Amino acid sequence: MLTGVVFDIKEFAVHDGPGLRVTVFLKGCPLRCSWCHNPEGQSPEPQVLRGSAGERLAGVSFTSQELADRLNSLAALLRVGEGGVTFSGGEPLAQADFVAEVIDQLDHPHVLLDTSGYADVGSFRKVAAKSQLVYFDLKLIDSVAHQIHTGVDNQPILRNLRVLNELGVPFVIRVPLIPEVTDTEANLSAIVRTVAGMPGLQRIDLLPYNKAAGAKYAACGMVFQPTFDESEKLNINLSCFKSAGLKVRVV
Repeated sequence: MLTGVVFDIKEFAVHDGPGLRVTVFLKGCPLRCSWCHNPEGQSPEPQVLRGSAGERLAGVSFTSQELADRLNSLAALLRVGEGGVTFSGGEPLAQADFVAEVIDQLDHPHVLLDTSGYADVGSFRKVAAKSQLVYFDLKLIDSVAHQIHTGVDNQPILRNLRVLNELGVPFVIRVPLIPEVTDTEANLSAIVRTVAGMPGLQRIDLLPYNKAAGAKYAACGMVFQPTFDESEKLNINLSCFKSAGLKVRVV
């Protein structure tokens, strides 16, 4: 039986998928997006956060059975309004074997995988195939820009997007809008070209940048160093999506 590390379990979540949900935030992420709003999810290890309210531990170990038992105890909640369980992070695929083992022990709720898409094909396929819906982040299509702003190459992400399309699992593309980085006409048009015609695509969600993103860094003993100018005006342009006949919404 596998053990995983979770930094938060949010009950009654209403923004992490359809219906009322329980969202499990798993520790560890291979990306270092300069706009990350969950820096406590980056390290795979438990860590103490220190702030004005005192100290708290971000990261608790669970066996797959312990986590599944906790989620199964909320079965009545998970069935409200087509609700279910969302696995997020961090990057849940950084603990893919653990997540897959948890899913296998659940009492058949709706399972949503919220992922950056950055993982080896085997890990991605293993968890995505056990999910009823995938939220797939697509930040930048240009590989050089992706490396600059997230610290990793985007080729594994684009490859896993193609794998997801082949699996036939419904998915939502989520684009964080970062001023002068991801919100440009060139990048949004490239995203449209990448996903247009994929039969599993349900819609595209645009997520405007939240200027409170850097607030947690000091508590984590980290320095917030954005690779963009927060003062720049955000461009929220839906035209390229609508002209391609894609369903889009601003979250």
